[in-house]
Amino acid sequence: MIRLVKLVLAGVPLGNPGDATIRLIEAIKEAQVIAAEDTRKFQRLCQDLQIKCNAKLISFFEGNESDRTESLLAELQGGSTVLVVTDAGMPTISDPGFKLVRAAVEAQIPVQVLPGPSAVTTALALSGLPTDRFCFEGFAPRTQGAREKFFNNLKFEARTIVFFEAPHRLLETLESAIAILGSERNAVLCREMTKTYEETIRGTLGEIQSWANSKEILGEITIVIAGAIEGAREISQ
Repeated sequence: MIRLVKLVLAGVPLGNPGDATIRLIEAIKEAQVIAAEDTRKFQRLCQDLQIKCNAKLISFFEGNESDRTESLLAELQGGSTVLVVTDAGMPTISDPGFKLVRAAVEAQIPVQVLPGPSAVTTALALSGLPTDRFCFEGFAPRTQGAREKFFNNLKFEARTIVFFEAPHRLLETLESAIAILGSERNAVLCREMTKTYEETIRGTLGEIQSWANSKEILGEITIVIAGAIEGAREISQ
Protein backbone atom coordinates (compact mmCIF):
# COMPACT_ATOMS: atom_id res chain seq x y z
CA MET A 1 0.00 0.00 0.00
CA ILE A 2 1.28 3.50 -0.82
CA ARG A 3 -1.44 5.76 0.61
CA LEU A 4 0.87 7.30 3.22
CA VAL A 5 3.67 7.92 0.72
CA LYS A 6 3.89 11.18 -1.18
CA LEU A 7 6.32 10.53 -4.05
CA VAL A 8 6.68 7.04 -5.52
CA LEU A 9 9.22 5.95 -8.15
CA ALA A 10 8.35 2.65 -9.81
CA GLY A 11 10.33 0.46 -12.17
CA VAL A 12 8.26 -0.63 -15.17
CA PRO A 13 8.84 -3.51 -17.62
CA LEU A 14 11.58 -3.08 -20.23
CA GLY A 15 9.24 -4.57 -22.80
CA ASN A 16 7.45 -7.67 -21.54
CA PRO A 17 4.42 -6.59 -19.46
CA GLY A 18 4.67 -9.86 -17.56
CA ASP A 19 7.58 -8.35 -15.65
CA ALA A 20 5.31 -5.84 -13.90
CA THR A 21 5.30 -6.27 -10.14
CA ILE A 22 2.22 -6.52 -7.95
CA ARG A 23 3.37 -3.36 -6.17
CA LEU A 24 3.54 -1.46 -9.48
CA ILE A 25 -0.02 -2.51 -10.32
CA GLU A 26 -1.24 -1.41 -6.88
CA ALA A 27 0.60 1.90 -7.19
CA ILE A 28 -1.01 2.66 -10.54
CA LYS A 29 -4.44 1.99 -9.05
CA GLU A 30 -3.85 4.10 -5.93
CA ALA A 31 -1.93 7.15 -7.15
CA GLN A 32 -3.78 10.45 -7.49
CA VAL A 33 -1.24 11.80 -10.02
CA ILE A 34 0.94 9.81 -12.42
CA ALA A 35 3.90 11.45 -14.16
CA ALA A 36 4.74 9.34 -17.21
CA GLU A 37 7.60 9.82 -19.66
CA ASP A 38 5.27 8.96 -22.55
CA THR A 39 1.59 8.97 -21.64
CA ARG A 40 0.61 6.90 -24.69
CA LYS A 41 3.09 4.14 -23.82
CA PHE A 42 1.89 4.22 -20.22
CA GLN A 43 -1.72 3.85 -21.31
CA ARG A 44 -0.68 0.89 -23.47
CA LEU A 45 0.99 -0.69 -20.42
CA CYS A 46 -2.22 -0.25 -18.45
CA GLN A 47 -4.14 -1.97 -21.25
CA ASP A 48 -1.66 -4.84 -21.30
CA LEU A 49 -1.97 -5.20 -17.53
CA GLN A 50 -5.76 -4.80 -17.67
CA ILE A 51 -5.64 -1.92 -15.22
CA LYS A 52 -8.10 0.96 -15.09
CA CYS A 53 -6.11 4.10 -14.30
CA ASN A 54 -8.12 6.89 -12.67
CA ALA A 55 -5.19 9.14 -11.80
CA LYS A 56 -4.46 12.54 -13.26
CA LEU A 57 -1.94 11.72 -16.02
CA ILE A 58 0.90 14.19 -16.67
CA SER A 59 3.56 14.01 -19.37
CA PHE A 60 7.02 14.12 -17.74
CA PHE A 61 10.00 13.80 -20.08
CA GLU A 62 13.46 15.30 -20.56
CA GLY A 63 12.22 18.32 -22.50
CA ASN A 64 9.74 19.48 -19.83
CA GLU A 65 11.28 17.97 -16.69
CA SER A 66 12.31 21.29 -15.10
CA ASP A 67 8.91 22.94 -15.62
CA ARG A 68 6.91 19.89 -14.61
CA THR A 69 9.02 19.34 -11.48
CA GLU A 70 7.61 22.58 -10.09
CA SER A 71 4.00 21.65 -10.82
CA LEU A 72 4.44 18.09 -9.54
CA LEU A 73 5.99 19.42 -6.34
CA ALA A 74 2.89 21.57 -5.92
CA GLU A 75 0.74 18.44 -6.32
CA LEU A 76 2.77 16.73 -3.62
CA GLN A 77 2.54 19.69 -1.26
CA GLY A 78 -1.20 19.73 -1.87
CA GLY A 79 -1.48 16.20 -0.52
CA SER A 80 -1.53 14.11 -3.70
CA THR A 81 0.36 10.88 -4.07
CA VAL A 82 2.50 11.20 -7.21
CA LEU A 83 3.73 8.13 -9.06
CA VAL A 84 6.63 8.54 -11.52
CA VAL A 85 7.13 6.02 -14.32
CA THR A 86 9.32 6.04 -17.42
CA ASP A 87 8.94 4.27 -20.75
CA ALA A 88 11.00 1.35 -19.44
CA GLY A 89 13.05 0.55 -16.36
CA MET A 90 13.66 2.71 -13.32
CA PRO A 91 13.00 6.48 -13.14
CA THR A 92 16.07 8.73 -12.63
CA ILE A 93 18.45 6.23 -14.32
CA SER A 94 19.16 8.21 -17.52
CA ASP A 95 15.47 9.09 -17.37
CA PRO A 96 13.39 11.86 -15.75
CA GLY A 97 12.87 11.90 -12.00
CA PHE A 98 16.11 13.03 -10.34
CA LYS A 99 15.15 16.71 -10.14
CA LEU A 100 11.77 15.84 -8.65
CA VAL A 101 13.29 13.53 -6.05
CA ARG A 102 15.77 16.22 -5.05
CA ALA A 103 12.99 18.80 -4.77
CA ALA A 104 10.87 16.42 -2.70
CA VAL A 105 13.75 15.64 -0.36
CA GLU A 106 14.48 19.35 0.11
CA ALA A 107 10.80 19.92 0.88
CA GLN A 108 10.88 17.00 3.38
CA ILE A 109 8.32 15.05 1.38
CA PRO A 110 8.58 11.25 1.81
CA VAL A 111 9.95 9.32 -1.16
CA GLN A 112 9.51 5.60 -1.85
CA VAL A 113 10.98 3.40 -4.59
CA LEU A 114 9.18 0.33 -5.86
CA PRO A 115 12.01 -1.83 -7.24
CA GLY A 116 11.60 -3.23 -10.70
CA PRO A 117 13.29 -3.90 -14.04
CA SER A 118 16.51 -2.10 -14.95
CA ALA A 119 18.26 -2.26 -18.31
CA VAL A 120 21.60 -1.73 -16.54
CA THR A 121 21.49 -4.78 -14.30
CA THR A 122 19.68 -6.92 -16.88
CA ALA A 123 22.39 -6.32 -19.49
CA LEU A 124 25.13 -6.83 -16.92
CA ALA A 125 23.68 -10.19 -15.91
CA LEU A 126 23.27 -11.22 -19.56
CA SER A 127 26.79 -10.20 -20.52
CA GLY A 128 28.79 -12.94 -18.87
CA LEU A 129 31.38 -10.29 -17.95
CA PRO A 130 32.45 -9.67 -14.35
CA THR A 131 29.62 -8.30 -12.22
CA ASP A 132 31.32 -7.83 -8.86
CA ARG A 133 32.36 -4.26 -9.76
CA PHE A 134 30.89 -2.16 -12.55
CA CYS A 135 30.23 1.45 -13.53
CA PHE A 136 27.23 2.87 -15.36
CA GLU A 137 27.95 5.78 -17.70
CA GLY A 138 24.51 6.76 -18.97
CA PHE A 139 24.33 7.53 -22.70
CA ALA A 140 27.51 7.88 -24.75
CA PRO A 141 28.01 11.50 -25.92
CA ARG A 142 26.67 12.48 -29.32
CA THR A 143 29.62 14.41 -30.77
CA GLN A 144 32.89 12.80 -31.82
CA GLY A 145 35.10 14.93 -29.58
CA ALA A 146 32.96 14.27 -26.52
CA ARG A 147 32.82 10.55 -27.32
CA GLU A 148 36.60 10.36 -27.60
CA LYS A 149 36.96 12.08 -24.23
CA PHE A 150 34.32 9.71 -22.81
CA PHE A 151 36.28 6.61 -23.85
CA ASN A 152 39.65 8.11 -22.96
CA ASN A 153 38.38 8.57 -19.42
CA LEU A 154 37.40 4.88 -19.39
CA LYS A 155 40.51 3.50 -21.07
CA PHE A 156 42.05 2.20 -17.83
CA GLU A 157 38.80 1.60 -15.94
CA ALA A 158 39.12 -1.81 -14.31
CA ARG A 159 35.42 -2.23 -13.62
CA THR A 160 32.96 -3.59 -16.18
CA ILE A 161 31.48 -0.64 -18.11
CA VAL A 162 27.77 -0.31 -18.92
CA PHE A 163 26.18 2.42 -21.04
CA PHE A 164 23.23 3.11 -23.31
CA GLU A 165 23.25 4.02 -26.99
CA ALA A 166 20.71 4.96 -29.63
CA PRO A 167 20.64 2.70 -32.70
CA HIS A 168 21.36 5.52 -35.16
CA ARG A 169 24.58 6.42 -33.30
CA LEU A 170 25.78 2.88 -32.65
CA LEU A 171 28.36 2.62 -35.46
CA GLU A 172 29.94 5.96 -34.59
CA THR A 173 30.17 4.97 -30.93
CA LEU A 174 31.72 1.58 -31.72
CA GLU A 175 34.26 3.30 -33.98
CA SER A 176 35.27 5.67 -31.17
CA ALA A 177 35.41 2.82 -28.64
CA ILE A 178 37.66 0.74 -30.89
CA ALA A 179 39.97 3.67 -31.63
CA ILE A 180 40.64 4.18 -27.91
CA LEU A 181 39.96 0.85 -26.17
CA GLY A 182 41.11 -1.42 -29.02
CA SER A 183 39.21 -3.82 -31.25
CA GLU A 184 40.10 -6.83 -29.06
CA ARG A 185 38.39 -5.58 -25.89
CA ASN A 186 35.57 -7.99 -24.97
CA ALA A 187 32.09 -6.54 -25.05
CA VAL A 188 28.40 -7.44 -25.25
CA LEU A 189 25.58 -5.65 -27.04
CA CYS A 190 22.09 -6.20 -25.65
CA ARG A 191 19.21 -5.15 -27.88
CA GLU A 192 15.47 -5.08 -27.16
CA MET A 193 15.83 -6.90 -23.84
CA THR A 194 12.71 -8.89 -22.78
CA LYS A 195 11.01 -8.05 -26.10
CA THR A 196 10.07 -10.29 -29.01
CA TYR A 197 13.24 -9.61 -31.01
CA GLU A 198 15.70 -9.62 -28.11
CA GLU A 199 19.33 -10.17 -29.12
CA THR A 200 22.54 -10.55 -27.15
CA ILE A 201 25.72 -10.20 -29.23
CA ARG A 202 28.93 -11.28 -27.49
CA GLY A 203 32.48 -10.93 -28.78
CA THR A 204 35.20 -8.33 -29.15
CA LEU A 205 34.42 -4.72 -29.99
CA GLY A 206 35.69 -5.44 -33.49
CA GLU A 207 33.36 -8.41 -33.90
CA ILE A 208 30.39 -6.42 -32.62
CA GLN A 209 31.25 -3.63 -35.07
CA SER A 210 31.24 -6.16 -37.93
CA TRP A 211 27.85 -7.45 -36.78
CA ALA A 212 26.44 -3.92 -36.56
CA ASN A 213 27.74 -3.09 -40.04
CA SER A 214 25.92 -6.08 -41.52
CA LYS A 215 22.35 -4.98 -40.78
CA GLU A 216 19.99 -2.19 -39.90
CA ILE A 217 19.94 -1.74 -36.12
CA LEU A 218 16.70 -0.83 -34.38
CA GLY A 219 15.46 -0.78 -30.80
CA GLU A 220 16.84 -0.06 -27.35
CA ILE A 221 20.55 -0.83 -26.94
CA THR A 222 22.70 -1.38 -23.86
CA ILE A 223 26.43 -2.02 -24.25
CA VAL A 224 28.63 -3.78 -21.71
CA ILE A 225 32.42 -3.60 -22.08
CA ALA A 226 35.02 -5.53 -20.10
CA GLY A 227 37.23 -3.49 -17.81
CA ALA A 228 40.90 -2.93 -18.53
CA ILE A 229 43.29 -5.72 -17.59
CA GLU A 230 45.46 -5.31 -14.52
CA GLY A 231 48.53 -3.22 -15.29
CA ALA A 232 47.06 -1.82 -18.53
CA ARG A 233 48.19 1.71 -17.72
CA GLU A 234 51.79 0.61 -17.17
CA ILE A 235 51.76 -1.48 -20.36
CA SER A 236 50.62 1.51 -22.42
CA GLN A 237 53.45 3.74 -21.21
